[in-house]
Amino acid sequence: MNWATFAIEKLRKGQQAQVKPRGHSMTGKVNDGDLVTLQPCSPEQLQVGDIVLVQVKGNVYLHLIKAIDQKRFLIGNNRGGINGWVGPHAIYGQAIQVEGRVLKHRIV
Repeated sequence: MNWATFAIEKLRKGQQAQVKPRGHSMTGKVNDGDLVTLQPCSPEQLQVGDIVLVQVKGNVYLHLIKAIDQKRFLIGNNRGGINGWVGPHAIYGQAIQVEGRVLKHRIV
């Protein structure tokens, strides 16, 4: 079980979820311990710059979509780091709010 297990379970059921990620790789967009609200999403909705809850190479991150190549998404942090390419199945949900700041108004 990892820090996002319960959120992933809720997102898979089509429900919104909240997480409080720890770390500094997303500082400026998501600060250490910020409350982040996530919603399920479809790959067609996603855009470069979106913050997503995603699994890359066995690790779960709340990171950015850096590029999109057809149905693949390049994932990285807000400090220039790159995690790698994933398919749509690896993306659990999209951040829509960070500590009261609304990021997206999207309905799935």
